[in-house]
Amino acid sequence: MHSRSKYSIALACLCLSASSLSVSTIVLAQDANMTFFITSAGPGKGGDLGGLEGADAHCNALASAAGSELKDWKAYLSVAAKIERGDGGAKVIPGVDARDRIGSGPWHNAKGELIANDIDELHSSNNISKETGLDENGKRVNARGDKPNKHDILTGSTPQGMYSTAGGDTTCNGWTSSGEGSAIVGHHDKVGLSKDRHMVSWNSAHGSAGCSAEALPRTGGDGLFYCFHSK
Repeated sequence: MHSRSKYSIALACLCLSASSLSVSTIVLAQDANMTFFITSAGPGKGGDLGGLEGADAHCNALASAAGSELKDWKAYLSVAAKIERGDGGAKVIPGVDARDRIGSGPWHNAKGELIANDIDELHSSNNISKETGLDENGKRVNARGDKPNKHDILTGSTPQGMYSTAGGDTTCNGWTSSGEGSAIVGHHDKVGLSKDRHMVSWNSAHGSAGCSAEALPRTGGDGLFYCFHSK
């Protein structure tokens, strides 16, 4: 074989190796950059997520399985304040606002696309959509028009990311009920039955038909929720 041919082959191999390394580096960079995702699946008990602790654990487990090395993932979920009555009298249990659980941003999806720079932008002009509201594996989540529709994302929150004071159950009993109750959901695709502001809300569109795994799909849900890396 001529030396020129050997040189060409060696150069081609070197370029191929460099190209592969470049692609791998990009992929790893995108994975490392993921600080937001929608769960690809819920824990399997409808609105019973094991409370906030169980929901956070689910976020961390999915992120880890997808190859993320980041810890401290938090579920974007609110819990309403309530009064517990016992022999010692009434005790007020403070509510929890989803916006206070998820850090300060910025947040990016699994493809490195910016979702929001900070809390204020997240609750005003965020970039969550059918195209960018990806799961932990970088796959799109079924939206309105897809079968089955899974655009109902559990939040238990107002448009401002706070727990609701409207009365009635809005968080499936603090994310521990898989039967009676209801939960506020948002539409990650920002599409609803109408173009009313609440119907196209990513975090506060309407209440679910119930809290069971059978009830959630009736309005287009599957027990999914948002996860954010809290910095």
